[in-house]
Formats: sequence, C-alpha cells, structure tokens
Amino acid sequence: MRADAMRTDTGPAVADPLAAWWIGSEPYYRPRGDECVQFEAAWSWRLPLLLKGPTGCGKTRFVQHMAWRLGRPLVTVACNEDTTAGDLLGRWLLDAQGTAWQDGPLALAARHGALCYLDEIVEARPDALVAIHPLTDDRRTLPLDRASALIHAHPDFMLLASYNPGGSRELKPATRQRFCGLAFDYPEAEDEVAVLMREGGVAVELASSLVALGRRTRRLAGQGLEEGASTRMLVRAAQLVRQGLAPRAAALSALVVPLADDDMLQQALVAAVDATF
Repeated sequence: MRADAMRTDTGPAVADPLAAWWIGSEPYYRPRGDECVQFEAAWSWRLPLLLKGPTGCGKTRFVQHMAWRLGRPLVTVACNEDTTAGDLLGRWLLDAQGTAWQDGPLALAARHGALCYLDEIVEARPDALVAIHPLTDDRRTLPLDRASALIHAHPDFMLLASYNPGGSRELKPATRQRFCGLAFDYPEAEDEVAVLMREGGVAVELASSLVALGRRTRRLAGQGLEEGASTRMLVRAAQLVRQGLAPRAAALSALVVPLADDDMLQQALVAAVDATF
C-alpha cells in the first residue's frame, strides 16, 4: 500500500512506519545491460544482493530506480567506520513513560517489508556485518538481543548492499558469499554522455568533452591517483556549467580539486583539463 497510512489486522489505520522511505518519482537510470532483469530475478526470491563497483558509477541510483520500479520503500544506510550493530538494529530510548525500544533502519525494514540498502557495507564495524548474517540465509530472521526479541523478516523484505572492491578495505568471504552479486563499472562513453545530458542539462558537445576528460583521469588510476573521475563528478561539472561557470572552471572545481592533493597529480589533471577545454 503506497500511502501514508496502512491498515492493521485489528482494523484502524495507523501511521505507516515506512512513510518517509517511499520514492515519490522515478529516478533516472540508463540500463547498461541486463542488470534490471537480474535484480528482478533476485527480488522474486528475495535473495540478498551485493553491488560491486567503483565510487560514483551509479550503484545507488540503480537501487533507487529498482525500488521505484518495484513499488517498494527503500531504507538506506550510509555505512561508515562508526556504524555498529546497534545502529542497524535499534536501541532502548528514554521517553516520558520510561524506556521504549526504537527499531534501527535494518530492523524497521525487516519488520515492515522494505528494501534495505547498506551503502559501502565494507566500512561498517565487524559486529554490524555479523548482525546481518541471519537475514541472508533461509532463516530470514533478525535477532534483537538487547530487546530479547526475534524479527521474522516480512515477505517483502530484501537486503541490498554495495561496496567498492578497489577501496582500502575488503569484504570478508564469510559475508560476501552470502549474497548474489551484480558487478558495476563506469558506463560506456555513449551512455555516460546521455547521463550527463539528462542529469546535467547540457548539450551533447559539452557532455562528450567531459566524458573524454573523465576517461583521461581514469587512465591515471593506479599511477598515483587512487581513482579517476566518477560519473557523479562529471554530472556535477555539467551542472556547474549549466549554472554559468566556464567549462574549465567547472572541471577544476568538480574534478581536479576533489581528486588529488598532491601537487604533481594536480598539475597532471590540470593539463588534462586544459587539453580538453
């Protein structure tokens, strides 16, 4: 039921606990292959799905698009080095009546039937990774030890996660092998140009130049530069041009400054910008 209220078995309407997580309009996504079909196949069995690919290549947008396409709310957690099991599961909180249990985002999604997306799951603490394991096998349960409770996942619950395999941390096989997987990379040049035109509102000539620049920076990856310019960064450069910045200034702001602190690397990136514009 896609509304701000849902009906319980006892009759009266109650506030939808997932109301804030519905996606109101279709997020733009340009398929690159059969990833939408693969996602729907995993959804049909509610299989946990792991998205692997470089930062800013479109993994999160893909998940948002598929949640909208399936008509399900999407609970998203941006994992970081401080993300603990308690952050995902929930905790006891004080209120006027004493103490009350408050579900964390993972518990909320599992209890009420949302897609739960753990973005950059590899950044979370080990106890958070262990906590998701019972949801990734046939049990589909989530123990809430602090609340002395056990959640049996809603039939519409699905667990999604993403990470960058080229990052500073790797996902342990014990966790990785519990998921089905989808591998992502930066789009082909034609697709990336189309994304910049749609998301950045620029003409094909500028979009093509930015994509060519992005590909030059990606060839520097592993030669002192950790990663080249992502599709997301290129879209931001296009948006800056759309707002009136000169292409060179937009590229410096959206690409060069965020990509490198090292003077020699910055000089190499500036040279690539100057060769493009």
